[in-house]
Amino acid sequence: MTPDHIQVIAGTGCESTQETIELTRDCAEIGAHAALVVNPYYYGGKMNEAALLAYFTAVADHSPIPILLYNVPKFTSINLTCNLVAQLSRHPNIIGIKDSTGNVIQLGDIANHVAADFNLLVGTAGALFGALALGCVGGVLALANVAPQICVQIYQLVQEGQFEAAKKLQLKMIPVNQAVTATYGVPGLKAAMDMLGYFGGDPRPPLLPSSEKEKSEIREILKKADLLDT
Repeated sequence: MTPDHIQVIAGTGCESTQETIELTRDCAEIGAHAALVVNPYYYGGKMNEAALLAYFTAVADHSPIPILLYNVPKFTSINLTCNLVAQLSRHPNIIGIKDSTGNVIQLGDIANHVAADFNLLVGTAGALFGALALGCVGGVLALANVAPQICVQIYQLVQEGQFEAAKKLQLKMIPVNQAVTATYGVPGLKAAMDMLGYFGGDPRPPLLPSSEKEKSEIREILKKADLLDT
């Protein structure tokens, strides 16, 4: 049972429009407050702006809960362009985007063209400081699983205009974020969570747990970032 003060965002993006709509409706029925929808990518060569505009519009038209676009070209090999996002931002049931490109120039371009009430969320902690400074309202970050207080602190410092302090924290966290995303991936993130007293556990197969060597390297990175004492 989710406490009333917590908002649940369900990932519902699938390869077909109808399947995405059905999963979004199912998640809404069990209490999700919004849906995070990644673009289809299996037939990447056919996923042009017209196809993606039709896809997201149909999902938003038939969803009982608000939709957040999810742009993660690292995994989809498709980038949601500024022009596409700007058009979709005018849909009354599309309320924002999680952009995981790490490209603050693109984020700034999107910020210049979307509807005024459209919410920009950065999807990678490596770009958190820059994205917040450009007007992003927050982030959905892997790093927040291991350093939640610091992610919140960077956010608060930017809101207060303490950019130098925010920058120092951002720079300190870059090696940690790199470790739990690009270098060691989900297994490394889970191992880091275990080291810091959270519950990570083993990744779901086919991903394999981090090796002892990798765990040792992760532990040293956490120590250098002052996240771990021993």
